[in-house]
Amino acid sequence: MATSSPGSLAPSNGILIFVIITELSLHEPMYLFLCMLAVVLAIFWFHAGAISLDGCITQIFFIHAATLIAESGILLAKAFDCYVAICDPMRYSAVLSRAVIIRIGLAVVLRSFCVIIPDVFLVKRLPFCHSNVLPHTYCEHMAVAKFACADIQVSVRSGSSVLSTVVLDALFILVSYRLVLYAVLHLPSRGALSTCGSHLGVISMFYLPGIFTLITQRFGHHVPLHTRILLANVCILAPPMLNPIIYGIKTRQIRERVLSTLFSQWKLC
Repeated sequence: MATSSPGSLAPSNGILIFVIITELSLHEPMYLFLCMLAVVLAIFWFHAGAISLDGCITQIFFIHAATLIAESGILLAKAFDCYVAICDPMRYSAVLSRAVIIRIGLAVVLRSFCVIIPDVFLVKRLPFCHSNVLPHTYCEHMAVAKFACADIQVSVRSGSSVLSTVVLDALFILVSYRLVLYAVLHLPSRGALSTCGSHLGVISMFYLPGIFTLITQRFGHHVPLHTRILLANVCILAPPMLNPIIYGIKTRQIRERVLSTLFSQWKLC
């Protein structure tokens, strides 16, 4: 199959991962969740214009498991992190210990595998006999399934698990941030309001196009193809492009460490 993939997003996310791993003072829940998010998005660091069917099915797994479901799970974890930090700061260290963070990370990975593996096996079993040019920039589950020369209703129903998972995460995140914003508005200082607003911006850029894309792939037959592709690309590309800015530049500890690293490298040169 022939596709076109998003360009490399390695430098900014790579810097974030390097800084968080090497700086012991950043080994805290907020930064560890951010590191997980950057690693999840590493799938877009490489690109190719053509792909085999097996490669395309592999890409379906990683696009949906690592990007959509895992990223959604980590955003939910970050919303919980923000909620505990603002609404219950005295118990923050006890609630989000390192062991708890590890368990959350493992749960996100396990959930991603469990949700997407049935879809991958169902697509693998489908017979394909049409054009091998996929009208999409990457191998999206339903876009590939629609190329099959067979009934795909089982794949459609199975694929609904991805939509249900993402929608439920979005609802829990809305509840969490509603409580966070309520608490922030009742604080003497409103400094956290800017950060919460930025977080909500990234979350909106991920969930709104993502949910719309998942719905239109199944039910929106009258939505123009170029509109679906554009929104799918926004969902895939916007978070990794904006995360280094919002979670990196606007976070003082990361910003200072990045500048220190860059200046030390400049002096060596």
